[in-house]
Amino acid sequence: MEIKLIRQYYQKKYTIGRLYVNNYFFSDTLEPPSKRLSEKCSLKTIKKVKGEGFRAIPTGRYRILITRSQRFGKWLPLLLNVKGFEGIRIHAGNKPEDTRGCILLGFNRRKGYVLDSTQCVQQLMRRMTEAMEKGEKVFVKVK
Repeated sequence: MEIKLIRQYYQKKYTIGRLYVNNYFFSDTLEPPSKRLSEKCSLKTIKKVKGEGFRAIPTGRYRILITRSQRFGKWLPLLLNVKGFEGIRIHAGNKPEDTRGCILLGFNRRKGYVLDSTQCVQQLMRRMTEAMEKGEKVFVKVK
């Protein structure tokens, strides 16, 4: 299963993107502000930028597993091997303060927010679980 996150609107306090599952629009995304890091950036550069506050993860392709989150107390998608970051998840939330590097799903019907987040995360998890049960690996490409 291939998921694509295409960042579109770079604001001072947040980043809005669009999420596609197998090339079909699925939902909008909300992330922390982006410094346009890429997987090619050095770990030193990434850590320096992170020192400025919560930031969006570097662009790149990441494998996703569904694991139990101690912080949220439930099963959620976890991005693996994100350079300079740990515990990056896809989860529900509505406003920039709800993300500390993670990817929030929903619909950007209000400036700087995503709505219907819980339903979007539940639906994505169902689709990911179905794919994994068929033996597929799940990846997200962040652009």
